[in-house]
Amino acid sequence: MTRLGAKLHVTAVLSSVTIMTVVSIALGGGASADPFDPPPALLPEFVPRPSNWGPQFPYPYDQSRKDVTDADINAEREMCQWFNAQYLDLKRQMDKFGFNLLQANNDWTVGTIQAQADNVATNVEHTVTFLTPRTQALTISKNFAGDMYFAIYQGEPFYRLWQELSNVAVGIRARNTAWVYGPVQQRVKRWGSQIERSRVCDGAG
Repeated sequence: MTRLGAKLHVTAVLSSVTIMTVVSIALGGGASADPFDPPPALLPEFVPRPSNWGPQFPYPYDQSRKDVTDADINAEREMCQWFNAQYLDLKRQMDKFGFNLLQANNDWTVGTIQAQADNVATNVEHTVTFLTPRTQALTISKNFAGDMYFAIYQGEPFYRLWQELSNVAVGIRARNTAWVYGPVQQRVKRWGSQIERSRVCDGAG
């Protein structure tokens, strides 16, 4: 091998390792990844219940309080209840599947990868079905500059979470590779983390 060829080979290997590392981090990978893991459990249908939860109005949302409707409040209350009950389990399932897929070198015929994918996709799809009418009920207004904004506090993170979960479901059904799945899953976790850190769902049940 020529000196140039050796240099290119090393560069290619380092690039592959870098990509695998980035995807591993994005998927929240762990040392116990196994393409032969049993499929994750199907999550039960989530049914919201009455609650005394109410929205928060920190600055600048105190300025849009007049635009918040009962539909906004009911939608976020029910999404918060789902978030508190099932988001963490769903996130763990998606993380585990993504890292198992990476461990299988994106080969969907290895072990139980397809069965894992089917259950994760089903859970994500059911979640998207639950979130869809609620995210669509959120009031979206325009400010003086014509920019769109959500009237209720943390309405946008819930809306973006719903969008990214929709992408996850489509991607799994399309048998996307871990290279594609990882960044989408990272965006899911970004919006989920924002909701969690805001504490908007405290007391929702």
